[in-house]
Amino acid sequence: MPMEPEEIKRLIKEKIPDAEITLEDLAGDNDHWSAKIVSSVFVGKTRVQQHQLVYQALQGRMGEELHALALQTSAPEI
Repeated sequence: MPMEPEEIKRLIKEKIPDAEITLEDLAGDNDHWSAKIVSSVFVGKTRVQQHQLVYQALQGRMGEELHALALQTSAPEI
């Protein structure tokens, strides 16, 4: 069962409250997403650590309800 964008955003915001999230449905099927996420939580973290935080927020739904998620993460510009 595909995930609705509101659910993806809700899960991420629960773990990363200040996240600015932009989602794009890449295939029009609610199953293949591109996400741009900006958060102060990412300051000082490697790209891998940033992505790990997002995957942790999705609580194991990757590969199940959420088939594909292309991530672009960054800290806010100062």
